[in-house]
Amino acid sequence: MEQLDPGRLSAAQLAAMRRSLTSGRGALTRRSLLRASGIGALTLGGLSALTSCGIPPARRESGAAAASADHSDREKVLNFSNWTEYMDTSEDEKSRPTLEEFGKRTGIEVKYSEDINDNVEFFGKIRPQLAAGQDTGRDLIVVTDWLAARIIRLGWAQKLDPSHLPHAYANLSPQFRSPDWDPGRSYSYPWTGISTVIAYNSKATEGRKVDSVTQLLDDPSLKGRVGFLTEMRDSVGMTLLDQGKDPANFTTADFDGAIGRLQKGVDTKQIRRFTGNDYTADLDKGDLAACLAWAGDVIQLQAGNPDIKYAVPAAGYITSSDNLLVPAQARHKANAEKLIDYYYELPVAARLAAFISYVCPVDGVKDELAKIDPALAENTLIVPDKAMTAKSHAFRSLSSEEETAYEEKFTRLIGA
Repeated sequence: MEQLDPGRLSAAQLAAMRRSLTSGRGALTRRSLLRASGIGALTLGGLSALTSCGIPPARRESGAAAASADHSDREKVLNFSNWTEYMDTSEDEKSRPTLEEFGKRTGIEVKYSEDINDNVEFFGKIRPQLAAGQDTGRDLIVVTDWLAARIIRLGWAQKLDPSHLPHAYANLSPQFRSPDWDPGRSYSYPWTGISTVIAYNSKATEGRKVDSVTQLLDDPSLKGRVGFLTEMRDSVGMTLLDQGKDPANFTTADFDGAIGRLQKGVDTKQIRRFTGNDYTADLDKGDLAACLAWAGDVIQLQAGNPDIKYAVPAAGYITSSDNLLVPAQARHKANAEKLIDYYYELPVAARLAAFISYVCPVDGVKDELAKIDPALAENTLIVPDKAMTAKSHAFRSLSSEEETAYEEKFTRLIGA
């Protein structure tokens, strides 16, 4: 099992964290992405919390947290921490309809907190209690896949009871069923999926479609107007796919080949720049003709600019997820499992998906979503069809050594 030693984070890993939190995926709000510029900045204190010494290693020999006393039968309460704007709200923003319905149905009072602005900062909050074997005060949390993987490896997540999750087990989309960091979803269920695709401004491309990484890197008409992402897994993962490599099963030589391919794009000035979520303004104006983009951004941009188009490359696309976990020593595990299962009921999943506009991980939700908004139900960025699902690929988990080495190479590439 992984032993957490924050004192050994490399300069490249720290640089990657800063990129993610100030302009990358970690900086995004979960619905209105165009308003994300002020969210998720990592303070010096927050970063130092991760890099300081004194964090005890996990004491367990497996990924499972030791069973803790569950008070769900006697305490009808659930403490749920989530990202900002990642839950449906009423038009006056004074209530959260699906959560209120859950409370009325079960008698469980959900104490809902939007206290996650980025993964690293949030982990800094809960780490001391988890390391000490104490209750974090949270029964359910939502974290991105790489952090979910780390929490599980450290033995700081409770194993879920399948008998409490009939809807979740039956309705989980196949593309999210078995990540390499949690095979069979023993400890986690996805809240939403995050897709990386190609976006382009059709006015800037004079009507030409842009639908491959090869085109991004080689089309002379796009020279100097191409963007890639400062998130290593997205830019390298999409390049690996374009080169016929599997992001879930690649070697260091494969990784180096992708870096070399991108380096050529930098050297020839085909690539204008590597960006975080700030690419949205440049794409909207046409300063970037085409770029790698997150699907949530595309949906938001299209609402205000009909020239914004997207393409899923024939080679495939990178997908990741934000995931529900029950922390070690949480007091209300069974209550948390009831809520997880509730959000995998088709009508409830549809209401959530209609509001947040991210990939819905619930299979069979399309008909229910169509009752709310037929256009959303047909949007494959929210409800992937079979063809799109078949093209989705996850970037494999990295060892600590690999992450250090790969981030150093990527940092040199993008000049960060």
